[in-house]
Amino acid sequence: MSTTPAPANPKVGFVSLGCPKALVDSERILTQLRMEGYDVVSTYQDADVVVVNTCGFIDSAKAESLEVIGEAIKENGKVIVTGCMGVEEGNIRNVHPSVLAVTGPQQYEQVVNAVHEVVPPRQDHNPLIDLVPPQGIKLTPRHYAYLKISEGCNHSCSFCIIPSMRGKLVSRPVGDVLDEAQRLVKSGVKELLVISQDTSAYGVDVKYRTGFWNGAPVKTRMTELCEALSTLGVWVRLHYVYPYPHVDELIPLMAAGKILPYLDIPFQHASPKVLKAMKRPAFEDKTLARIKNWREICPDLIIRSTFIVGFPGETEEDFQYLLNWLTEAQLDRVGCFQYSPVEGAPANDLDLEVVPDDVKQDRWERFMAHQQAISSARLQMRIGREIEVLVDEVDEQGAVGRCFFDAPEIDGNVFIDNGSNLKPGDKVWCKVTDADEYDLWAEQI
Repeated sequence: MSTTPAPANPKVGFVSLGCPKALVDSERILTQLRMEGYDVVSTYQDADVVVVNTCGFIDSAKAESLEVIGEAIKENGKVIVTGCMGVEEGNIRNVHPSVLAVTGPQQYEQVVNAVHEVVPPRQDHNPLIDLVPPQGIKLTPRHYAYLKISEGCNHSCSFCIIPSMRGKLVSRPVGDVLDEAQRLVKSGVKELLVISQDTSAYGVDVKYRTGFWNGAPVKTRMTELCEALSTLGVWVRLHYVYPYPHVDELIPLMAAGKILPYLDIPFQHASPKVLKAMKRPAFEDKTLARIKNWREICPDLIIRSTFIVGFPGETEEDFQYLLNWLTEAQLDRVGCFQYSPVEGAPANDLDLEVVPDDVKQDRWERFMAHQQAISSARLQMRIGREIEVLVDEVDEQGAVGRCFFDAPEIDGNVFIDNGSNLKPGDKVWCKVTDADEYDLWAEQI
């Protein structure tokens, strides 16, 4: 007696480009597809269709997105495009006319519907039997996860097109955010990385409306959200925090060990003239005084930031102002970009002198050397101190992890020489034995 083999699940390949916010979008799409019975495969050849989640923030990111779309078309042929560059459908189709569908960021249903049209889901799929983990599909390692609390942005920075791509601020209900955080922690997550376009603005759009979580009222506001997250017993790390006045309320929470003493603040520049041209919100001359005050309350506070050099109109005097500001601010973790004009950004229309490419490169090199010296000196101060380390990977040489001042993939690492007995996700106390410009070396206590 012959039995008919069960039909195979339809298979989706997925490429996720860009920032952690895009990664969360990818996780949501994949979770929905898995709930509908699709298998997620890791090669172009095994996939019935490939979804590419693009980045469209700067020209180099767009070029990478177009290159990956081309590679997917060559290797597979059936390609759906989504994400931030999806708002420029014409530009994508001009280069790759054969893409099957193009959708913008956060258009989860449209992406899933496009997949349905190319590869219909199995009719006999039972979502009650074919289980998806409660935390959904994650693209990060098991021990950390990104927690997106809002979409969009209310600012109109002149170099940025994100509001036109992702829209105005829309905060997620606080109960939904906390429920997701709780599910992630129950699944084994040891570190929650709170992200949005503007984390400090969480709840502004709903006038800080009171929601409910575990039967208790919680305001839709950053401070109250952090208080609630602190009860979950894991590391809570804040990204993309604009220094509005209420950020001061977070520093005592950090000093008390409730959330990590880590602030990711995108300062972008220090010169008042350049900041004005950039239309940066909530930045004024009192920033240095606030940083000093924050560190008095929480001496362990780590501040990471990003800066842009070579913005239109930036003079040597403006650049020197920035270097002097960095010396005063003593930031711990810093990234720097050379200004790149983005199609559709208001900065393109500013009546300001364009900074030549060779000057941009020279300023970038001087900036990096200046900040390296600051970072190196600050890390040297850690030698001999005890730190808690979250292990990311282990090999025969030892373990590689991060302590509270290192976000994954953008900051430094801690190398534990005697850590080959550890496993990813372990938290262990170590003593720092050495340091360079970005990384620490340590041994288990």
